Amino acid sequence: MIHWGFIGCGDVTEKKSGPAFSKVEGSDVVAVMRRNIDKAKDYAQRHGIGKWYNNALDLINDPQVNAVYVATPPGSHAEYAIAAMKAGKPVYVEKPMAASYEECLQMNRVSAETSIPCFVAYYRRTLPYFLRVKQLIDDDLLGKISTVQIRFSIPPYATDNDRSNLSWRVKKEIAGAGYFYDLASHQFDLLDYLFGEISDVHGFAANVGGLYDVEDTVTAAFRFQSGMLGSGSWSFIAPKDTRTDRIDIIGTKGKLSFSTFDFSPILLESSEGTQELREENPENIQYYLIQSVVNYLNGGSILPLSTGTTAIRTNHVMDRILGKI
Repeated sequence: MIHWGFIGCGDVTEKKSGPAFSKVEGSDVVAVMRRNIDKAKDYAQRHGIGKWYNNALDLINDPQVNAVYVATPPGSHAEYAIAAMKAGKPVYVEKPMAASYEECLQMNRVSAETSIPCFVAYYRRTLPYFLRVKQLIDDDLLGKISTVQIRFSIPPYATDNDRSNLSWRVKKEIAGAGYFYDLASHQFDLLDYLFGEISDVHGFAANVGGLYDVEDTVTAAFRFQSGMLGSGSWSFIAPKDTRTDRIDIIGTKGKLSFSTFDFSPILLESSEGTQELREENPENIQYYLIQSVVNYLNGGSILPLSTGTTAIRTNHVMDRILGKI
């Protein structure tokens, strides 16, 4: 039985992830931690969890906790994950894996030294929507694929207009970079899952709007080890009421278009016309990945699809694009 302790119990744990740890067979949640003890207690009591802490090491050292979910902003992922692994407890870390590629290296080094696994919450690898995308590619419906193109643009969030109330997602010391680091990480991990490792990448980042200190506009060109080419553009200062969330995969026999976050219908264009495909995702969107992690930790032989070994590649790509390495 896997008895989880949560380090961090904010918004992501309310529905996306938290409930799944109790719904999956062979798993439960026995403790949570948040620096604000009143908020930790409130979360625990609302979710039927027996213990709450305001110190991460107290949770890690709780003898009842035998696995740790790190659900804090990226700036503290490495610190908490390394402490848990050194205590002999497997970790499931929110994405991106850490605030920098260097911190990911440190995490993987400790995982190797302790033989304690580290998993990362890139749950799109397990969602029916993206598994359908992968099936269409694997079934050769697109032919030889020449390129993949990411286009993403959203208007500023309400908090972006208030320098005194900025989201942690645009504070480099907490997030690693800006919204690009938070959102594009899902896209690059997904492409890694679909097409393998990106071997070469070049990018440019700018701050056009001046709403905060990190990048708000990014472009990139990249090449996979297979030789396939890709490109992307991201804007977080688009006009009000406009939004683009699209990935296009173009092959010699067809084109596949889908979204990363909106889960709009998958479009397959070919000589036979255009097909519109839909897939339902679970209520708790991380459920299937968490289920695979729990099954593995309970003695299963199938390694979950998202580990420190796969997730570090996304941090490497993003750090290259942003000029951090």
